Amino acid sequence: RALRLEDLRIPPAYTKTFQGPPHGIQVERDKLNKYGRGFLGCTIKPKLGLSAKNYGRAVYECLRGGLDFTKDDENVNSQPFMRWRDRFLFVAEAIYKSQAETGEIKGHYLNATAGHCDEMMKRAQFAKDLGMPIIMHDYLTGGFTANTSLAHFCRDNGLLLHIHRAMHAVIDRQRNHGMHFRVLAKALRLSGGDHLHSGTVVGKLEGEREV
Repeated sequence: RALRLEDLRIPPAYTKTFQGPPHGIQVERDKLNKYGRGFLGCTIKPKLGLSAKNYGRAVYECLRGGLDFTKDDENVNSQPFMRWRDRFLFVAEAIYKSQAETGEIKGHYLNATAGHCDEMMKRAQFAKDLGMPIIMHDYLTGGFTANTSLAHFCRDNGLLLHIHRAMHAVIDRQRNHGMHFRVLAKALRLSGGDHLHSGTVVGKLEGEREV
């Protein structure tokens, strides 16, 4: 025997008790000054092992080459070979340089996930002080309380918030147990996130059309 939560319907009255996404797609388009098309971006690879300077160089080359944004992967955090503060500084330099050369507004999803909320907020504040438009959070590993706190910070401080789904497969991979990813996605929308990493219809990052 097994049990799996496939979906849920949330009453509007209950939904209104949550803040929800800090901003939304229209604010993001306004911030990036890009309309009438999808955004084009990529995750920096290799995700582990680069120095902060080389990581920033990769970000610059991607943005200078035509991408709208780049992003940290879920486990790019603060390792001995690349501490978070150094990464933030070199990425900011890459963004400003690519913007000056292309005349376009660029972005990078800086992962602010940390071992405790105070550290997470410190990283988010540092990104804001650098003038970065967007940060990222691993909402399942970080937890819903941490995510909601970060979403409120982003709304109050004009930061966009991208959400990564790291650890989702522990909950949603089994077809006869756990939860469907759409349930996790709806819970995230209540907690707060401007957009959510939700997989793909094709490729190695599993996802479904209806999500």
